Amino acid sequence: MPSKVIAIDGPSASGKSTVARKVSAILGYKYVDSGALYRGLAWKAVKLGCDTFDPAEVIAAMKRMTVDFFVENGAVRYRIDGYEPREEIRGEKVNETVSIVAAIPEIREKVTQWLQEMSRFGNLVMEGRDIGTVVFPDAAAKFYLDASPEERARRRHAELNPKNTISDVGRIMVSLTNRDKRDSGRKTAPLKLAADAQVVDTTGLNIDQVVDEIVRRLTIQS
Repeated sequence: MPSKVIAIDGPSASGKSTVARKVSAILGYKYVDSGALYRGLAWKAVKLGCDTFDPAEVIAAMKRMTVDFFVENGAVRYRIDGYEPREEIRGEKVNETVSIVAAIPEIREKVTQWLQEMSRFGNLVMEGRDIGTVVFPDAAAKFYLDASPEERARRRHAELNPKNTISDVGRIMVSLTNRDKRDSGRKTAPLKLAADAQVVDTTGLNIDQVVDEIVRRLTIQS
């Protein structure tokens, strides 16, 4: 039987990653963080010294890379040229460049191909920004997670500063808002709500409450 895909889309800091990982564990599906793949390409481009504002240079670098995929602890992961980047893809330089790299049409086309090929690993819970609209438009179920800008900024602040050493939540909110504008305004695969997606407003909800709501809706749907 063909693999089933649960698509979870939404803007940055809406809770997609943690929610998708927990939903996949409950369902026994493989978890896929599509954003991590774009981050990996941005990290490698920066590491190679590419001018990330030059699409041709980034595309040429990607074509020279060897990317392979594997499953570990219930998640689909990847290696670039034999190395698996983890914490490196969450660094400040990658944060600054990933949306630029991800907006390049040829990059999105290649990543979309890789993501679609992951169905060979079995049933998937895949999170990102265009999973339900571009990567798997026929996904078995589609969810769009959102939250108020203030809530998202607080979450990202807590993620980046677990010891609360930095208090500039406002600066983080501006950064997230700018990222939303870039993601929503790009010509290729913009961030948008799929017509048949179910919206879950996560403002004021904890992770387990969001996970329970999605699993409840999936149970009803099935």
